[in-house]
Amino acid sequence: MTGFARADGSNERAQWVVEARSVNGKGRDLRCRLPAGLDGVEPAIRTAVEARLTRGNVNVAVNLTRLENAGALRINRDLLAQVLELARDIGGPDAPPPAIDTLLSVRGVIDSAEPRETEEDRQALEQAIAATVATAIDRLVEARTGEGAHLAAVLLDHLAEIERLTDAAAATSSLQPEALRAKLRGQIQALLDAVPPVAEDRLAQEAALLISKADVREELDRLRAHISQARTMLRDGGAVGRRLDFLCQEFNREANTLCSKSADVELTRIGMELKAVIEQFREQVQNIE
Repeated sequence: MTGFARADGSNERAQWVVEARSVNGKGRDLRCRLPAGLDGVEPAIRTAVEARLTRGNVNVAVNLTRLENAGALRINRDLLAQVLELARDIGGPDAPPPAIDTLLSVRGVIDSAEPRETEEDRQALEQAIAATVATAIDRLVEARTGEGAHLAAVLLDHLAEIERLTDAAAATSSLQPEALRAKLRGQIQALLDAVPPVAEDRLAQEAALLISKADVREELDRLRAHISQARTMLRDGGAVGRRLDFLCQEFNREANTLCSKSADVELTRIGMELKAVIEQFREQVQNIE
């Protein structure tokens, strides 16, 4: 399932933004992008994602800005002395001293006296970022839930179409009792009239095979059972993507058997249309958790 979420935070030393994205995936794959020195945040990210998401390719990025300007400016006097000594060497003892603005423009003469970060500071920063990550994941779940509600409606529409086609298959004239009996009588009579004659045990086997191939009621009953099971999964909610994935295989199995048994143009047409709708259902199932 796709989704995007963003959360930010700050303390007296830094500001940060957490962005969480997810796209469709059969399993759960997490990738983290963290600032240097904050690898300790990754376990918290993994814990938050694994607790809330079971499927999808998830990317979590943390962008950190340290408040460097909070430190006081200081002059690097050792470097300044070296610059003055070099100026005297080049200009000679009678040369005027360099201008102040020229000296201050030399890289490194003025820098920011950054406050020293302790281990406690680092740990506090990681904990604060981890809390922001949890907020971002919560918002990502909300976004995915909204998409899931839309997909559930789409899947229910597909199930309604599968049910309609199943009922249409059951209602075809070739599956009506009298049509089945007439078809079987003709096929068995052809076996009886065969030259050379078919042995009785072989005749019984062929008749049983013809009857089993002509009867697709089991396939239709299983299709209806699968439809009911899929609707129950969607109604109950939760992480049902993989179970629906398996159910799609069962839908396909019954539709393929229906087509292979069919000796009627109308029933074959319905079976092919049924397979097309099942494939559409399967494609949408790939998008849910």
